[in-house]
Amino acid sequence: MELNRPAREAGASIRRVMEARTGRMRRTALTVVALVASSLVSWTATAAVTPEQMRNYQYPESLVASPKGPQVAWVVDNQGRRNVWVATAPEFKARQLTSYSVDDGQELTSLQVSNDGANVVYVRGGEHGANWDGGSPANPWSDPKGTKVQVWSVAFAGGAPRLLGEGDYPAVSPDNRHVAFIKDKIAMIAPIDGSSPAQRLFAIRGDTSSLTWSPDGSRLAFVSGRGSHALIGVFTDENSPITWIAPAPATDASPRWSPDGKRIAFMRMPGQGGTPPPALQRDTLPWAIWVADANTGEGKQVWASGKTPKDSAFYATLDWAAGDRLLFRSYQDGWQHLYSVPASGGQPLLLTAGDYLVEEFTLTPDRKHVIYNANTGKDPDDIDRRHLYKVPVDQASPRPLTAGTGLEWTPTVTGDNHLVFFSATAQRPPLPATVSLKGGEIRLLAPDMLSADYPVKELVIPKRVSFRAPDGVLVHGQLFEPKSKASGKRPAVLYMHGGPPRQMLLGWHYMGYYSNDYMVNQYLASQGYVVLAVNYRLGIGYGHAFQDPEHAGPRGASEYQDIKAAGQYLQALPQVDPKRVGLYGGSYGGYLTAMGLARDSDLFAVGVDIHGVHDWVDDYGLDTLLQRKHYQMPVDAQQALDVAWQSSPVSSIDKWKSPVLFIHGDDDRNVYFSQTVDLVRRLENTNVHYETLVLVDETHSIQRYANALKMNRAAIEFLGRYLKP
Repeated sequence: MELNRPAREAGASIRRVMEARTGRMRRTALTVVALVASSLVSWTATAAVTPEQMRNYQYPESLVASPKGPQVAWVVDNQGRRNVWVATAPEFKARQLTSYSVDDGQELTSLQVSNDGANVVYVRGGEHGANWDGGSPANPWSDPKGTKVQVWSVAFAGGAPRLLGEGDYPAVSPDNRHVAFIKDKIAMIAPIDGSSPAQRLFAIRGDTSSLTWSPDGSRLAFVSGRGSHALIGVFTDENSPITWIAPAPATDASPRWSPDGKRIAFMRMPGQGGTPPPALQRDTLPWAIWVADANTGEGKQVWASGKTPKDSAFYATLDWAAGDRLLFRSYQDGWQHLYSVPASGGQPLLLTAGDYLVEEFTLTPDRKHVIYNANTGKDPDDIDRRHLYKVPVDQASPRPLTAGTGLEWTPTVTGDNHLVFFSATAQRPPLPATVSLKGGEIRLLAPDMLSADYPVKELVIPKRVSFRAPDGVLVHGQLFEPKSKASGKRPAVLYMHGGPPRQMLLGWHYMGYYSNDYMVNQYLASQGYVVLAVNYRLGIGYGHAFQDPEHAGPRGASEYQDIKAAGQYLQALPQVDPKRVGLYGGSYGGYLTAMGLARDSDLFAVGVDIHGVHDWVDDYGLDTLLQRKHYQMPVDAQQALDVAWQSSPVSSIDKWKSPVLFIHGDDDRNVYFSQTVDLVRRLENTNVHYETLVLVDETHSIQRYANALKMNRAAIEFLGRYLKP
């Protein structure tokens, strides 16, 4: 569940419940010791492959390049040991740069390579996928010494990392000498070689963020959050006052310098307040692009979105392209596409027309072309893949750079015009790769990162499927069918992703969390299950109408129709035993798992609910849904609360019959742990069999490899206990 909302502290006491009733254990708390000792006792003991073997891949992420040179860097998660890797064009011989050797759950983020390619800067610690407290230390290893969020640098040539200071979100100066970063919402600066302690850069009211150097390195733009509004400022030196850029009672974000350093483009949204809109009305957030003089602060609006949900869908992506054009993404034609508009104002040019999603993009060093990935191609199945494309910033003439049955993401261009990215297939986990900017054959940069004994042959190639929900919405998914031949009917499992703005694919995923789930789906298929990964409405990849449906989530749970239809689709398959269909999912998928068990236990025989939301009103509705700031409440406040309650699994406890396993980390910063505590308390008064696995000090991202294995094993064992013969 990755719902953006203000942070607030959640406190709850944790009760363990273990109760015996007439001949059977009704509730069980799965401890780590018991889990390791007893999981997969029967039906996986003779399996050809284990979950550990299938999970034994090194996951690459956070690919970056030097803006001026041939150097690239990325992070590799090797069984929880996260390290920086580097390579240099054109040979791209990959090597490990850092040597962190413990599965301690400490992230490596904000990776950057200096302009001269001499240094790599990164942040170690925190939980940057969080909705609240993301900048706070995370300690899923329960280290008695505690943890910190720190900025580090390391020489590209090798050597020991150098601590620059406690902080986050670094920005390397264009002259390669300094690193600015944020500590406790204050701007700091340190020499890139760590030769002297970090110093406060400037003292200004508000929460400082989004540090952005001018091209010549003489000034620093930033965002100052002021509660009801946010301003963009420019710092020059300690003797010059801050220049405020077109200040207004609005929320300004994403400052971008023009290539000559004379102007700043930014995004403007309304400030907080105003008459509360109807709570059951879909959200709208009109926004605009502004350009201002960096010296005087005077600015003007050059483009504005519409005010409908489609027109105003906001994506904080803005860049300054060649020909004095501004590049941005919008859903205004019903699909998330790239547009460019003159910095002086005018009609935006749609660069990527078609029924597909533009997800990630980067400019070439000369800023004349955009390299992006999209779910399109000659094969209809490409809607569930990602391929790379190139388009001029001033012409709607995209051309493909990659194609086929693989997936490509995170396009990155080095300062000397080499394209690098991550590549995967349905059976091969992701690896760094390169291809010519003219297209052609993909070359893997570090093929030996994948172990020679990785069980590639045990993986199946999922099949794209679709079916209709009761209200006629076309629902999408990928079907994993076992390779082995078997007589009789098979058990089946329905999987739901989190987010919910996510899309599961016909191959390994570009997020580590969902690559783990893809692996679990593959493992279940290897054990004889038929598995359906359903892309329900609210997800990306199928247009705005699919992503922003009416009456979804706390406004009516319309997306649950897709889950029930997916279960019935599985039941109707000739190879599936209709009485042995289970479901599982994490985050929003955990919410939908609980919905399936609470509303349709006759359809779903068992479920695994991983850190799901269970009550929209308890932690979410009162703040997010009602948005109360002043005396006024939304005109439909009570109706909205009623609908949110009826959209919650807890409102249907009386119908819940099927057994369930709850898995939750108690330092979750996306879904309050109290959501699981509350539902467990409610189930105490029923005949529902439930079990729990609490991952102490773990976050929503499941940052420790050991905890991911515990979670996977527990889920697989619990499903098998009820679905396997």
